[in-house]
Amino acid sequence: MARRSVLAGASALAAAAVAGCSVPAPPGSAVSADPAPGRPVATGGRALLMQFAAHPDDDLYFMNPDTQRLLDAGVPVVSVYVTAGEHTGKNRVKGMPETPPDKAAYSAARHQGLRQAYADALGADRFTAWERRVTALAGGRSAEVDTLVHGGRRVELIFVNLPMHALRRYMALPALWEDRAVELRTHLSTGSPVTRADSYDHDQLIAVLAGLLTAYRPTVVHTLDPDPDIQISDEATRKRDSEQPGYSDHGDHTAVACFTWAALLRWVADATEGGGPVPAFTVNAFRGYYNRHWPKNLPPGVLAEKAAHLVPYGGDPAWDCGNPSGCGDYGVGGDRPLTNGKGWVRATHHRWPAPGPAVAEERDGRLAAYGVLGLRAVRWRETARASGLWGEPEDLGGGPLAPALTSTALPDGRLLLFGVRFAALAGRGGANRRELVLLEQRSPGGPFLAWRGLGNPERDDDRGRRIGAPVAVTAPDGRVHLFVRDADKGVSTRVRATDGSWGPWRPLPAQEELQDGLTALIDATGRVNLLAAGRTAVRRWVDGAPAAPLPLAGDPVAALPAPGTDAVQVFYRSPADGHLRATTGRAPAFEGYGPLAAAPGPVLLGRDPRGRVQLHRAGRLSVRTRGAAPVGAPVLHGAGAVIGMGADARPWVWRP
Repeated sequence: MARRSVLAGASALAAAAVAGCSVPAPPGSAVSADPAPGRPVATGGRALLMQFAAHPDDDLYFMNPDTQRLLDAGVPVVSVYVTAGEHTGKNRVKGMPETPPDKAAYSAARHQGLRQAYADALGADRFTAWERRVTALAGGRSAEVDTLVHGGRRVELIFVNLPMHALRRYMALPALWEDRAVELRTHLSTGSPVTRADSYDHDQLIAVLAGLLTAYRPTVVHTLDPDPDIQISDEATRKRDSEQPGYSDHGDHTAVACFTWAALLRWVADATEGGGPVPAFTVNAFRGYYNRHWPKNLPPGVLAEKAAHLVPYGGDPAWDCGNPSGCGDYGVGGDRPLTNGKGWVRATHHRWPAPGPAVAEERDGRLAAYGVLGLRAVRWRETARASGLWGEPEDLGGGPLAPALTSTALPDGRLLLFGVRFAALAGRGGANRRELVLLEQRSPGGPFLAWRGLGNPERDDDRGRRIGAPVAVTAPDGRVHLFVRDADKGVSTRVRATDGSWGPWRPLPAQEELQDGLTALIDATGRVNLLAAGRTAVRRWVDGAPAAPLPLAGDPVAALPAPGTDAVQVFYRSPADGHLRATTGRAPAFEGYGPLAAAPGPVLLGRDPRGRVQLHRAGRLSVRTRGAAPVGAPVLHGAGAVIGMGADARPWVWRP
């Protein structure tokens, strides 16, 4: 079929473009993940964060404060912006007449806003001059790279500059994702050192993104959400919320997330071809416009810091920034991030909010940590008991896996690992499927059986993409209860009998729509408890039956069985409030944000307002101030060991 321009053909594609997110095979070859274990795995190198955004400001709205925490720790940051952000070309100023549309100038103004925001984040003067140059990309294409080094820290901004819209404002990137025959031309931003427009088709964009990954070799990757929640609303509400039809996010966010995951898979496939090692990187995907629909989870101090990074991005037409095209995205400046009714800035949510790595104690007392590295499951073992040092990662296969990996132990000590697998990535019109997968240990501390698929509670592939991070718990009778958030934003469960057979998926009785980030535990009477933060309360099930609701929380909660009773003690933070609260007893002073973990004592684990890992035990608060910058939510092992992943793609142990 002859290639056609998106300007002529996007209209038939745009409506369905983001309903599927599948990795294509380039002509004449196939890209797929080999789930078999035993590949060599590269050891984590110099920490580097690489993030992929659809528009200038996606990282500021959705990936912060995580990005800022790594930057503060000295981790270099490389941000890739796939679109030019040109929109209608109107840089609107509140209270002033509209100027004629100028897409090249508006794109340049948004790029200037990013330079101002990241200079500010580095502690430099926001009008500091950046080094601006042209870099070569795969296939002879080029992009602008802006670099600033200040105080020993480094930021690079890469502008690919594909269009946001095609003719009649159809969304271009979703169309490019859906149809291999579509082709897009890049925009030229005013004042950019790039002076020649390039053409991109579907495969060429994946090749360019994979080439950037190969060149920079990040140890941490930030992406947007490839599988946003189903969100049914009337057309007026959808347009007001800037969302794509049927889903809780912008169509460009979804398309760029899909292209990024395709590029990650290509990077791993290319790196391992011929026996090379699996690249050592972790991934964190971030919810986008989802933030509008749920209780806000950032406390006032963290919110103020996050919103402050959008002020220099928004800029002001009165500023003398040295850029004739404008000094930022004026509609975002001043107090508008906080007064915007959409509330995107007021929350930061991970797409698969599972703590990690999963931890088990071996028979000789050493710890073993299990996580996802290079889209595959790996195991690290402590070199000696309580050494805090880890051996090289051992590849357990199973890829391509989402970041979520959770575990439970059988009564005989064998470990079960559960993950979410991109089970089918066949291309447009082909299967596009997520499934829950299981890796079962053959003997305690020993090797594993082959990976086993556990299916999906949803029968439709599109709905099946909406599943969340799994959580599992082993009951006193030896049965294993597996839970996962489903497409209706409820919970579905599947139970493993003592003989190893699995029952069917079934939904728990609905209470209300729930956020992801489930908490499962066994109470003192042996009953299976499940808790999840909802729209109006924390919801609880006991042995599958609804129990009384608990106060509303903005993040996943921690819970402990109350000794000698059938009650549970739940630790949580109210929305937009950093204070710790407890449903019974008095909660200690434990300011912060994000998910919580607890062990009997109680021992409490979480993040402080500066994003540092903190532990409260025996009336004493300890804060981790040394070692690799943490990524994701760490876990508690016993009452004193904290294990997490570092920005260098290695696990760490902290025993205060």
